[in-house]
Amino acid sequence: MRDVTYSMSVSLDGYIVGPDGGFDWTAPDEEVFRFATDEVREAGVHLLGRRLYETMLYWETADQDPSLDFPTLAFATIWKRLPKVVFSTTLAAVQGNARLASGGLVEEIRRLRAEPGEGDIAIGGAALAAEAAASDLIDEYRVRLCPVLVGGGIPYFPQHERRVDLELVETRTFGSGVVYLRHRVAH
Repeated sequence: MRDVTYSMSVSLDGYIVGPDGGFDWTAPDEEVFRFATDEVREAGVHLLGRRLYETMLYWETADQDPSLDFPTLAFATIWKRLPKVVFSTTLAAVQGNARLASGGLVEEIRRLRAEPGEGDIAIGGAALAAEAAASDLIDEYRVRLCPVLVGGGIPYFPQHERRVDLELVETRTFGSGVVYLRHRVAH
């Protein structure tokens, strides 16, 4: 069965977006960017909410920019090919290798897990991840912890009224001070 993973850059105080809506502090250096690219390469499908989908639309045409360096072009190529499922009640259509979800998140994840396929089912976006976590559908939390305090915003971890035990699977510290933490949900 395919794992569901939730991976994003996070401030030290636990936010993926600051109180002003900004996330420029998450811009990775080359080492972290290559690591994140490898992580996306392992995904078989990526589930996104509307806001993250719209943010990531840049990558659908980035490979046409001749001024981009190789690591950026490599990410653009991987992202463009990756199948994506977008959850939105306002979008009428999506672009590239994406489709609008035909059902709810729980049904979509169950369907994707039942299908033959390789690679993880990656989730992007706090609201979508919170819904998956509330239904006990996340298998791994992958955090790229950025050395910054932003003081508020959108939290990485969903607010639950229950405990979730995690097992540390991997850690890595990058030269920039970013710390990668990979935890598996303990069952």
